[in-house]
Amino acid sequence: MRTVKPKKFLGQHFLTDLSIAKDIADTVDACPDLPILEVGPGMGVMTQFLIEKPRLVKVVEIDFESVAYLRQHFPSLEENIIEDDFLKMHLDRTFQGGQFVLTGNYPYNISSQIFFKMLDNKDLIPCCTGMIQKEVAERITASPGSKTYGILSVLIQAWYNVEYLFTVHEHVFNPPPKVKSAVIRMTRNDTKELGCDERLFKRVVKTTFNQRRKTLRNNIRPLLGELDAERAKAGLSPIDHTNFLQDELFNKRPEQLSVAEFISLTNRVSTLNIEH
Repeated sequence: MRTVKPKKFLGQHFLTDLSIAKDIADTVDACPDLPILEVGPGMGVMTQFLIEKPRLVKVVEIDFESVAYLRQHFPSLEENIIEDDFLKMHLDRTFQGGQFVLTGNYPYNISSQIFFKMLDNKDLIPCCTGMIQKEVAERITASPGSKTYGILSVLIQAWYNVEYLFTVHEHVFNPPPKVKSAVIRMTRNDTKELGCDERLFKRVVKTTFNQRRKTLRNNIRPLLGELDAERAKAGLSPIDHTNFLQDELFNKRPEQLSVAEFISLTNRVSTLNIEH
């Protein structure tokens, strides 16, 4: 069978450098003993190194041509090739409810969605490694105060320790992407509970970064309005936010807040919504 033609609509950029492929595959060694799920294996450039490791490897691929190629060239993998859309998978069924390492040369166009799904399944995925667009990697690993610090930074760093491992240049792909890539590793930290309402935490983070150059005082107002609307539906009176918004904290911009400060802010917003 001939090689698989990269498909633009799937965001496919096939890695061609075997040395780099092995280096990426070896990032899972920091999380030993767990089975591995590789997303978007394509023609198996990383897969060939993953299956050498003494643990179970499964791959999920949505491209039927790539699936056919994998079945032909990796017959030992036959039973562990999942022809599906990763974003629609029930990950608790992948390894009978057990934990696993997530890895891959992730399609640029859905990498953020992949990581949001990882967060939704964080108890199943203690370790996630792989290659993504350099810009996204910089956002994930950014610190408070950085221009690249944002929603992904806060939500992922709340649950994972993140490492920017190395940069990958355009010329080692077919077709070459227009941007550089980077390899990262995310390992679950010791946090078991955030100490706040997790759903509200996500709403606070996402709402405040909607207009990141504005102060928290302006950015938090839409969420306060939503909470008031929810109270009205429940037959409760609206809340006077005047005193709440006078705090100096609200003079800051969202990128200035650490994860701990976002948790504190979430708890403060939560107290506003106590029935009265």
